[in-house]
Amino acid sequence: MKIIRGKREPAEAESADGLGGGAVSRRGVLGSLAALPVLYGIGSVAPALASPATRPGSVPSGGVPRATDDLVRGVERRYNAPLLTPGTRVMLPPGIKAVPVQDYYRHPHLASAESVWPRMAATDGTTVDASIVPERGASTRIAMLSGFTEGWYELTHAGGRADRVTWDARTFPFLWFYGEFGATNEAPYRDRFYTLAMQPFSGNPYSGNTLAK
Repeated sequence: MKIIRGKREPAEAESADGLGGGAVSRRGVLGSLAALPVLYGIGSVAPALASPATRPGSVPSGGVPRATDDLVRGVERRYNAPLLTPGTRVMLPPGIKAVPVQDYYRHPHLASAESVWPRMAATDGTTVDASIVPERGASTRIAMLSGFTEGWYELTHAGGRADRVTWDARTFPFLWFYGEFGATNEAPYRDRFYTLAMQPFSGNPYSGNTLAK
C-alpha cells in the first residue's frame, strides 16, 4: 500500500502501527475491532500495508464464525485531532457501497440494507454524508465498504494537506470505515474519542453475522 501526502509528493512507505497485516480468524477480527479504542493508542497515523492473500474462510450455518476461518487485513490507518477536524473530506472511487455495522460495541452485525457512498446510516439511525467529518458529538459511523475496482481513498484536511492511500483492490476488495466522534457515552469511551480509521480487508468479517431487520 502506498500513501501520498500532498498531491505532488512521491509515495513514501511508513512502518505499521498497531495490529500488523496478516491472516487472522474471523472471530479474532470481530473481537479486536469491537475493542479498537482500547487496543489502539490515540495519535497513531500509520498506513494500511498490503499483505498477501490467504484462503477465504467459510461461515457455518447459524452465522457463527469458526475460529479457524482466515481473513487477511491491511494495517489500519487512523486519523485523530488536531489533524482530523470538522470539515475534513473523505473521497472514494465512484460506485462504492456501504453496509452499516449495527450494535458495534455489544454484538456487531451488518445491517440488512446497503447505501451508495457517501450516504450512510449512522448508529443513531440518521442518514449522513459520511464523506464529511462532523463536529464533535456527532453520531458514530461504522460500515463495511465494497465495490472497489481501484483501491484508494483520499482525505483532504482543513489546512490543505491531502493524504491519498492506495492498495490492490483485487487482494483487498473491502474497506472497514470507523468514525467515532464523541457521541458514545459508555465506558471506556466517555465522549473522549474523535477519530477516523480505515482498514482494507480481503473479505467481510461480519458476513456471517448479518441480521435481518
